[in-house]
Amino acid sequence: MEKIIDENKQGETLVLNQKEGNKRKLFIESYGCAMNFSDSEIVASIMSKQGFNTTQNLEDADLVLVNTCSIRDKAEQTVRKRLEKYNAVKRDHNPKMKVGVLGCMAERLKTKFLEEEKIVDLVVGPDAYKDLPNLLAEVDEGREAINVILSKEETYGDISPVRLNSNGVTAFVSITRGCDNMCTFCVVPFTRGRERSRDPQSIIEEINDLWNNGYKEVTLLGQNVDSYLWYGGGLKKDFIKASDIQKATAVNFSNLLELCAKAQPKMRIRFSTSNPQDLTLDVVHTMAKYQNICNHIHLPVQSGSNRILKEMNRLHTREEYMALIDNIRKIIPDCAISQDMIVGFPTETEEDFQDTVSLMNYVQYHFGYMFTYSERPGTMAGRNMKDDIPEETKKRRLQDIVDLQRIHSEIRTKKWLNKTVEVLIEKESKKSNKQWSGRTSQNTVCVFPKGTYKIGDFVNVKVTDCTSATLIGEAIGYSENN
Repeated sequence: MEKIIDENKQGETLVLNQKEGNKRKLFIESYGCAMNFSDSEIVASIMSKQGFNTTQNLEDADLVLVNTCSIRDKAEQTVRKRLEKYNAVKRDHNPKMKVGVLGCMAERLKTKFLEEEKIVDLVVGPDAYKDLPNLLAEVDEGREAINVILSKEETYGDISPVRLNSNGVTAFVSITRGCDNMCTFCVVPFTRGRERSRDPQSIIEEINDLWNNGYKEVTLLGQNVDSYLWYGGGLKKDFIKASDIQKATAVNFSNLLELCAKAQPKMRIRFSTSNPQDLTLDVVHTMAKYQNICNHIHLPVQSGSNRILKEMNRLHTREEYMALIDNIRKIIPDCAISQDMIVGFPTETEEDFQDTVSLMNYVQYHFGYMFTYSERPGTMAGRNMKDDIPEETKKRRLQDIVDLQRIHSEIRTKKWLNKTVEVLIEKESKKSNKQWSGRTSQNTVCVFPKGTYKIGDFVNVKVTDCTSATLIGEAIGYSENN
């Protein structure tokens, strides 16, 4: 079973991959960002061709794979605890079970994993999943196996993912891999390598295939989707060497969004994550042009202090960020904007923190993901800056902005009272089996009585009440998208 587990939410897959004739069983578990969940679906597809069906019973698994995150120390400690669980199951129930570590933590620790975690049989980085059959053959011969070589070309555009982490309605589509931004706090460039973009034709083909299989919404994924640039392959830096013809026919993110929107006009299109320095207004104008591109931008700012932003190597100022927010709201007045925020970055003063508070008050985000700074080995901040903010100060600042965000979220949801929103039904409400739960274009959860509607329907809902995170209403009919 694949589980979605990070520090903000937890859930379980609704789908298992069962291919007739496959005899071996794979238990796969993912931690961290949406890209990891998407990668696990690629891995499941590769392993399906090697005779593995997925299982939700750990004790029955011939192979256990854990797809890891390195963004914070807490995420890594969670993985180590899971390895202890696998070890206990292997010892007590299934001594032939093999265990592999995938993803960013595998890339960061490399051979250390084999030394530190004796249960681990194979270690595979994010760009080496196609080598899994060879590595598993090594393990089957009784040898440990490792491949953590980062690629300059691999995008997995030729792999059709097995939709494990899916409700049959929404799906992830990866469009870029890696990151070139080198924020001083972030380990991603070291664990996922240089930025490269996927062939747009393969993206459109995947979206068309999803639509033909009943999916109603896709999220275009990348560490930084706005940097998407296809001109025939290779790293983004090579674009300056490309021919005039290649440059003239290049596809940037705005172009790709338009291609996706036009390919399936009734399918919702989302994207994540954006970087303020790369989000251009042509993207926002494209969003405004097409009704099926959702009115939501996740726009991490990380800090409201110019001094801290510079220390983080974020290539934008608070003033530039605020101007971008103003332009987004001018072009798409009802566009939801969400954030990532870090408090307690090295040398952050109380004045710096108050700059973050004032920025939040200016933007009044719809929702956000907030964290205390966690030193990551190998990053510029980890190498060159002392983690000098007391833990109690970090926790106090985090609680302050979490409380502030809750106030802003309530302000935003209340603006929808007595209005009609379009909701795509995704699942049964967690609180009542008599209600459906879905999301609006702005990515706000909405619940309402089931009636005769079903999962996958687009429904118009009159909002009658709300909490800080959820709209509550009554369905008044199908939307024109059905």
